[in-house]
Amino acid sequence: MPKLTIWNEFLHETEDSECGRLCRQHYPNGIHRHLESVLAPSFPGWETRCASLGEPQNGLPDEVLNSTDVLVWWGHMAHHKVPDELVAKIHMRILSGMGLVVLHSGHFSKIFQRVCGTHCELKWREIGERERVWTVDPFHPIAKGIPDSFAIEQTEMYGEPFGIPFDAHLVFMSWYQGGNVFRSGFTLQRGAGKVFYFSPGHETLPIYHNENVVKVIANGIKWANPAEGVIFPPQCPCEQNPREKVG
Repeated sequence: MPKLTIWNEFLHETEDSECGRLCRQHYPNGIHRHLESVLAPSFPGWETRCASLGEPQNGLPDEVLNSTDVLVWWGHMAHHKVPDELVAKIHMRILSGMGLVVLHSGHFSKIFQRVCGTHCELKWREIGERERVWTVDPFHPIAKGIPDSFAIEQTEMYGEPFGIPFDAHLVFMSWYQGGNVFRSGFTLQRGAGKVFYFSPGHETLPIYHNENVVKVIANGIKWANPAEGVIFPPQCPCEQNPREKVG
């Protein structure tokens, strides 16, 4: 049975602020619980669990992390509070085959910067403009069932240049009403693990209620799921006997 873990800071939802009020309006039980609910129909037979920063061991003790096949990551205001030790463990799990799906402002998370090996800087603007997401690789498994383009009526703009590695495989590209463009969905291979980043999903807007956005995330999780299960840890044995005659 594949195991999916959805991790969220779960901080915006508890804020006594306008941002917190809007976040609770759209995601009353937290972004992670909302994602668990809307993704559930796509994952019969999977074990799904939620985790958050404020839980013991930041919601990812060894017994949870080491049994996770795909980890979904949502973070924004507390990237710095995620312990480096935990980031190192997650990184090793990815190299060993665990899938990682990073959403929206998770581009600045420690784990995403680590797998990218870059600063992941971008332009941004928050005025609730329209976004059109274009499918630029319609033959990729993550694009299955997704139209050639779809609109998100109000969103936060993320714009180029986006500091991501050159080996990123682009699946989706976004255009914004204000004129910016952005590489909004791409994949990476890191060791035995698959990584997918998808930008739509601001905390104060109901973007995770958009059926195409949810479908893309579901496809990304299925693609990132290791076909043969997660191998832990990766092995690099010394081979004493040469395959060819030496000397």
